[in-house]
Amino acid sequence: MERNPDLKKNAQKLRKNMTKEEAHLWYQFLCRYPLRFRRQYIIGNYIADFYCHQAKLVIELDGSQHCSPEEMEYDRKRTAYMEAQGLLVLRFSNLDVMRQFHSVCEIVDMAVKERTAFLK
Repeated sequence: MERNPDLKKNAQKLRKNMTKEEAHLWYQFLCRYPLRFRRQYIIGNYIADFYCHQAKLVIELDGSQHCSPEEMEYDRKRTAYMEAQGLLVLRFSNLDVMRQFHSVCEIVDMAVKERTAFLK
């Protein structure tokens, strides 16, 4: 999978300045998950919020800025690119993470297990 090296500094900056919702999902679930997740991982010309290589899974958290028509179109293209690379993209709103945290974790866990079932 190609990675744009020009995005490295931006990815590092995003890792250091996670949103409250990203930090919550990371520190309360993903960093402890049995399979390794990476934060702000470069995929092509995009930076995924979270990525698990073993499951070929991307998790995106969307704030209110993702509701504009321009951002929705950008997200659609970004998801299409990632799916063309064989990745599953799960999108959650920041409200989902804050109000339905356990459900978000269950959905992620089920997706990982489904996508890695053939490895067992």
